[in-house]
Amino acid sequence: MTTFDRVKKLADKQKISIVELEEKLEFGRNSLYSWKKKIPNGASLAKVADYFGVSTDYLLGREVPRESNTEDDLTAFFRINTEGMTEEEIDNLKEELEDFMLIRAERLKRKKAKKDD
Repeated sequence: MTTFDRVKKLADKQKISIVELEEKLEFGRNSLYSWKKKIPNGASLAKVADYFGVSTDYLLGREVPRESNTEDDLTAFFRINTEGMTEEEIDNLKEELEDFMLIRAERLKRKKAKKDD
């Protein structure tokens, strides 16, 4: 898996396209696509890592992501008792929690951006 593949996977998880990510990070058009064949520079790599909350080592394939147990962490974080729920119900709940956390994170980013202006 290339660095680009890892970035694409993270972007897909947040339901944004590579083009949108490039715009948000103020990268040139197709700059992330070039990561399919070459290793990115440190500054760009760090910017992407910070955006997704992962390490540069993860993006380079040197470590397992911190979020590898995100689903379990979410149910623990919200202290949800899933006893008596079907696997499908648990999966749906986890998906809803992930969506909620992404929405809140975006809202906080916008709030911070307004405060910085």
